[in-house]
Amino acid sequence: MPHTIDEAFTALPLRPLADAALARARALGAEHADFRLERVRSASWRLRDARPAGSSDTTDLGYAVRVVHGGAWGFASGVDLTLDAAAKVASQAVAMAKLSAQVIRAAGSDERVELAGEPVHAEKTWISAYEIDPFTVPDAEKTALLADFSRRLLGADGVDHVDASLVTVHENKFYADTAGTVTTQQRVRLHPQLTAVSVDDSTGEFDSMRTLAPPVGRGWEYLTGTGWDWEGELEQLPELLAEKMRAPSVEAGVYDLVVDPSNLWLTIHESIGHATELDRALGYEAAYAGTSFATFDQLGKLRYGSEPMNVTGDRTAEHGLATVGYDDEGVEAQSWDLVKDGVLVGYQLDRRIARLTGFERSNGCAYADSPAHVPVQRMANVSLQPDPAGLSTEDLIGSVDRGIYVVGDRSWSIDMQRYNFQFTGQRFYRIVNGRLAGQLRDVAYQATTTDFWGSMAAVGGPQTYVLGGAFNCGKAQPGQIAAVSHGCPSALFKGVTILNTTQEAGR
Repeated sequence: MPHTIDEAFTALPLRPLADAALARARALGAEHADFRLERVRSASWRLRDARPAGSSDTTDLGYAVRVVHGGAWGFASGVDLTLDAAAKVASQAVAMAKLSAQVIRAAGSDERVELAGEPVHAEKTWISAYEIDPFTVPDAEKTALLADFSRRLLGADGVDHVDASLVTVHENKFYADTAGTVTTQQRVRLHPQLTAVSVDDSTGEFDSMRTLAPPVGRGWEYLTGTGWDWEGELEQLPELLAEKMRAPSVEAGVYDLVVDPSNLWLTIHESIGHATELDRALGYEAAYAGTSFATFDQLGKLRYGSEPMNVTGDRTAEHGLATVGYDDEGVEAQSWDLVKDGVLVGYQLDRRIARLTGFERSNGCAYADSPAHVPVQRMANVSLQPDPAGLSTEDLIGSVDRGIYVVGDRSWSIDMQRYNFQFTGQRFYRIVNGRLAGQLRDVAYQATTTDFWGSMAAVGGPQTYVLGGAFNCGKAQPGQIAAVSHGCPSALFKGVTILNTTQEAGR
């Protein structure tokens, strides 16, 4: 049965508050104003060795008014759901814009905030794709399932501890602006995770292995068999961890890599997703994690990678964590090319950056993680596309004489230009003459962004494609957190530098 917007949210005085705020902004001379009322409920559960270790359940409810006045931004937020309070917040936003304009002019700048055009989207409703809202499932049922998963792992030889966690989010958002766009949206997402730990009592060495199940824009059905084979993964995890504990340390050198989607999504996030945020490439985002080597003058010119490299930005992908109907500037969700045949051809945009750089329209990348924060340019679901006639993961491995197969994400490091990086993983397998020959330990792959993607010799077919992602992408100051997905197939990379992390640490 199709879902409807939560009645408890629609019962709030959404339209009257928006009307009061926007009318005040107009009366005070705002060139543009938008109103956003949000209710974000987040809950989490943590278990240690199948016993509850903590939980939380919080709701953030409030609204924000953003204006352009005198060519400058103004922003204010509030929680008092009365018409007078909403009008006052609008007045505060205009006052902030006037102050900002004075500071900008005093600094000798004549730059004015102007927004790219967007069609009016009147009275639009959008709901993400899920079957069971996790907040309708009793807490006892959630903890019971996590405890059951934990006990299955604890019952296996070699598993000494298990950490289990689940985070669920239900997000409602109402948006209205002075152009006439009015949208109401509802999104559900969740992130389950289990980590098994093994300790060798004779040596004191230990290691861990985490489930590969990604966070998703789904509901409770994800934990009961829709979209992921939990039974199969939990059954295999203990033996995979035991093999990892016995595995030899890697010999540093140059190898061909077959990278599984469970690892490659994070490399995409850091070296492509952040690098193609145009505010970052222009230097408007610099203090938090740097700018980007993929500067605007290289659009249409930069050889980002090899010809099999085709990357899209997408706010429409089913079950994507960054999927919406409309962004926080009233822009309809879209899909577009970022890298085509290995060449940089696009960026992620909000309305101000789009207008500033000559694009006709934003591609819908404005988002705020709470009603108290201003929308900033945030990442879409940035995904590497498969080859429609591409090989299976097994066949990619079969094409390698001497290499390493990389599975699962772990730690990572990348410089402030999104250019020099290294990544580790959950599991690494030696490839000898086209066959897997056991796990390796202490592995990290190192490259520059263009060298790494330039070494990509083949991408797998659609049968290898998986939508990975994270709940905790950080950006902006004050810091904001956003959830984002990255789909990709398995891929083959030639001649990549492999480090031994134990040796690199001087041990």
